[in-house]
Order: sequence, then C-alpha cells, then structure tokens
Amino acid sequence: MPDSDHVVFFHLLTDGTCFARLAQGKEVVEVKAGDLLLLPHDDPHVLGSDLTLPAEGIRSVPPEAGGLLELRYGGGGEATRFICGYFACDRRASRAFLGSLPSMLRIPLGDISLGGWLADLLRVGVEETRQHKPGSQSLLAKLSELAFTEALRRYAQSNPPELKGWLAGLQDPFVGRALAFMHEQPTRDWSVNKLAREVGLSRSALAERFSDMIGEPPMQYLTRWRLTLAAQALRQGNDAIALVAERSGYESEASFTRAFKREFGVPPTVWRRVGGGGPTESSAGQPRSA
Repeated sequence: MPDSDHVVFFHLLTDGTCFARLAQGKEVVEVKAGDLLLLPHDDPHVLGSDLTLPAEGIRSVPPEAGGLLELRYGGGGEATRFICGYFACDRRASRAFLGSLPSMLRIPLGDISLGGWLADLLRVGVEETRQHKPGSQSLLAKLSELAFTEALRRYAQSNPPELKGWLAGLQDPFVGRALAFMHEQPTRDWSVNKLAREVGLSRSALAERFSDMIGEPPMQYLTRWRLTLAAQALRQGNDAIALVAERSGYESEASFTRAFKREFGVPPTVWRRVGGGGPTESSAGQPRSA
C-alpha cells in the first residue's frame, strides 16, 4: 500500500480462541470467537495459541493472484479461524479519533459463529476478494469502514475507564451535541456562545467541559475540522484554492495557506499535488481469511 499514510488493522475471530499481544508489549489479551481485535496505530503484533513460541512474520508474504491471502498454521488442536482486514486513512486528518484510542482493543461483537449481520458482511468481503468481481474495491472499502465504525461505536458505548478524547466527547450529551453541530454545519459562523445556546449550557460550562474531554477548546477544534475538510476537498476536487479557503471560513487565500501549512506541514498546493493520488478519507484492503 504505497499510497497509504496510516493503516488500522483488525482481526475478527469467527471460531476458536487465541492470545494476542503487541510485539514490543507484555500485556496478553485472550481473544474469543465473536471478538474483534483492533490495532489503531499499526503496531506490530503477535497472535497465537502459545505466545512463548517463535512467531512467523507475515508482512512480507505476497498475496495470491486473486488478492486473498490465506494462511494456515499449526494443527492437531481446536481450529481457530479469523478474518483480517485493514482501514487506511490519513493520519493527520484522522487524529481526532485515532489519538484517543489505545494501541490494542478487544471488542466483543457477540456469538458471530451463529450468524450476525457484521460477520455475514465480512464473509461477503472475503468472497468478493476471492472472486475479484467488478466493483469489489468499492464494496470492500465500505465493508471495512462499516466494521471499523461499528467497533468504535461498541467500544465507546461500553464506556471503558480509559475512554478519552473525541469518543468520550461523543458520549457526553452536551459535548456530543456541540460536536454534532460543528460537523453538520462546519461553515456556520459559530462561536462558543452560539454553541452553548444550542446545547443548553452556559458559555463557560461548555468551554470547560469541551476542553476537558476533547483536549482543546471548541473553536480550536472547529478550525482543525474545517482544515480537515479543506484537505479532503483539495484531494478530491479541482476547486480553486481561493474557493476552498472561502468555504473554510478564511477571508483570504494567504491566511488560509498559513493556517493549512501550520496544520498539515505543507501548503495547499503541495498537499494537492502530492496527496492527490493517495487515500482520501478512507480506503480499504482485502479482508483476509486465516
């Protein structure tokens, strides 16, 4: 995936059990059928029934002609099967939710060995990869997005003690509504006062609550979100930079360029030229069966 800036891997166990840990970590997690193991930060990791045994590296294993990589190891014990996939995104544009996630997440999705819409859809993804039909890439992208979104939603709804940042804010009735307003109407002339009136809090209470949960003030978050949308627009379309700047709430192209460079490290012209061939909001790869 030479065009990918960041990759989130996932493994969905459909049968059996195994253990998992980060390659450089000590904490071991038991994963059972129906669990989705999410690696948000592309950390090398180890899966197996006995993690004291030497691990076999698979990153250099080339996929088969059909695009599906099927791995078989071990034998003689209980069968353990899982479907693997990935979700590719831009690290800088996605840091709002990536930054709030731990290195490894085990998310129970239920007894999918007996069925379930998510497991069924991922199995469809495996078959699409195996058959390589027209339109498969678009379907696979949506399936991986769906799996990733559902996993994050279930993780947030479980309200774990380590939950923080953007996902924690979504669970709060006031901060969540403020985030929804900014995402639904990013070009509106927002202020903390206006947001506070919409969500039913005082200005100071919302500002404090938002900063405590998200890690930055509401208007700073809004600026980052507008610049993220501008970055996507520059990659996906051909609108003039001045027009993108205006839609992002900047009165001049020069001020937009300065803010964009502070946020993404390069001016908009370079971002468009270099990033145009890469992933936009998301892309996805072939689910893999092991």
